[in-house]
Amino acid sequence: MRPALLLLSIAGALVPLAAQAQLPTLGDPGDLNTSAERKLGQKIARELFRDPDYIEDPVLDEYVLDIWKRLLDAARQRGELTSEMDDRFAWEVLLGKDRTINAFALPGGWLGLHLGLISVTATRDELASVLAHELSHVTQRHVSRMITQEAKQAPLMIAAMILGAIAMSKSADAGNALIVGGQALAAQNGLNFSRDMEREADRVGYGVLTQAGFEPQGFVGMFEKLQAASRLSDSGNFPYLRTHPMTTERIAEAQSRLQLGAPRPAPPPDLLHAMMMGRARVLSNPGTDVLRAYVSEPSSGSFSGLGRSRQVGSLYTAALAHAKLRDFPQAHVALARLATLVVGDAPAVRQATLLASEIAFQEGSLAQAVQVLDKTSKARPELIYAAQAEIKSGRASDA
Repeated sequence: MRPALLLLSIAGALVPLAAQAQLPTLGDPGDLNTSAERKLGQKIARELFRDPDYIEDPVLDEYVLDIWKRLLDAARQRGELTSEMDDRFAWEVLLGKDRTINAFALPGGWLGLHLGLISVTATRDELASVLAHELSHVTQRHVSRMITQEAKQAPLMIAAMILGAIAMSKSADAGNALIVGGQALAAQNGLNFSRDMEREADRVGYGVLTQAGFEPQGFVGMFEKLQAASRLSDSGNFPYLRTHPMTTERIAEAQSRLQLGAPRPAPPPDLLHAMMMGRARVLSNPGTDVLRAYVSEPSSGSFSGLGRSRQVGSLYTAALAHAKLRDFPQAHVALARLATLVVGDAPAVRQATLLASEIAFQEGSLAQAVQVLDKTSKARPELIYAAQAEIKSGRASDA
């Protein structure tokens, strides 16, 4: 990322706002119009797309997008998403391969989501709760209000703070270096404003989550994880807590909303999410020692005592980690065990097949990489995997 260039471009976009904006109050939609917010967000997103830490993975992209679309539809049904925002904002999720636990809303409907956060969510409902919360920051125009308020005081400061927040998602030192001096202006007002925004995003996000058909326990489960993390000394692995401070009040409100709802049966084990957790862990480039720990888990004495979803996630992780370590014979052993465990669960069977194609491609078995795929599928992962194998084998015309 090139912060200096982006800082100047954002500052340029904000200078006219500083001259014309009026002080927003909590509840106002904000004085930054949707077109200006989209342009500002596009500048930031364009820079992130150039950052090698942000990746396009067809499997995880598809999984996150499915959750994201359901939440967007729910926000429309509830009237949280206006037609103007719906038409003008990007509504894209950018995946970062960073191992830190973080997600953040950007101007104009872009969201950043780190693989580290996906890897610690026990269910898709927990992941959906984070996305619903961040979506609500955008639909309630929290980003717009904050930018408008800060732009009046110093256009360069808000640019530095946006860049600092992104940099801090990877390194606290880098983030602090960018925003030093900027936070001093109206710091207390900004903090109080943020607390109100967090509570509003919790409330609206909870409604969006349940409207989309996800389990409300996802909100509480994620809050409990973050609360436990906040009790520990900050090692820098949970930058989400810096921008989304957990309070006992927020946790109590989430629990009370859950208790007010009708009792719901426990959801069945989610094999697909367990596989996506494992994928996020491996693709975040944890290092050789961690990969070796992943491949050893299915051989441990405790493996047989795990539930089915945990075993599926462990075997998926091990197979992909073996491939990363270039140990393809053992990758196929893990794949065979995985295929046996997922029988009867169509989404999990599909992911096991995609993983088999991916590993075959990595070891150079290009014909096998295509052969195992469902030829009738028009889904993006199947199309991409088949095309890359055909291209690498010299049959680009077949791709």
